[in-house]
Amino acid sequence: MKKFVFLYLILISNLVNAVDPQLNLNFKPTKEKIENESPGKIEVIEMFWYGCVHCFQIEPAINKWKANLPKDVEFKRVPAVPRKDWIPMARTYYAMESLGILEDFHGKLFNAIHNDKTLNPDDELAAIQWISTNAKLDTDKVQGAFKSFSMEAKLKKANQMFRSAGATGVPTLIINGSYLTSSTMAGGPENAIKITEIIIENIRKDLKKK
Repeated sequence: MKKFVFLYLILISNLVNAVDPQLNLNFKPTKEKIENESPGKIEVIEMFWYGCVHCFQIEPAINKWKANLPKDVEFKRVPAVPRKDWIPMARTYYAMESLGILEDFHGKLFNAIHNDKTLNPDDELAAIQWISTNAKLDTDKVQGAFKSFSMEAKLKKANQMFRSAGATGVPTLIINGSYLTSSTMAGGPENAIKITEIIIENIRKDLKKK
């Protein structure tokens, strides 16, 4: 009986957090205001790392949510690069984007790392080979995407965004450049999405008042 009551209290607590998020507990303001690059829309950015199991676990919730976004909401992913050993996967993300294969291989890359365990997220050369083999692309072309002229600027911008947000880990959801939440803060992936929706609704109400 005691065990049942304990589990019930945990459930109620999670539901309360999802419906009535607490500032600086379940979400917080960003350290600095981050520029919204989607004019006229409320922008939600997921900062992630392919090697992060929590990022892998939030993927189903993110994909379900973004499939039915309101017209005034824009969703983007940005690879986090707070550490040097996260750079290979950030390069991989931007390389796949420039090669036009990101949508097809984003989830497959997560699976290769976390389910199949056939790819080390620290190994850039292995990532190049993985893309070349799985996307059936010339290795030189893939290497070129990894070393493109714009790559360093993208990595620098991603690093600055992580620091400006005041993020301490991933996955982190940044809402309209002003607030952030995460699975850890919210109490799970689904709660993180629900809190994001609540913040979006409040931002939407504030915009209507202006």
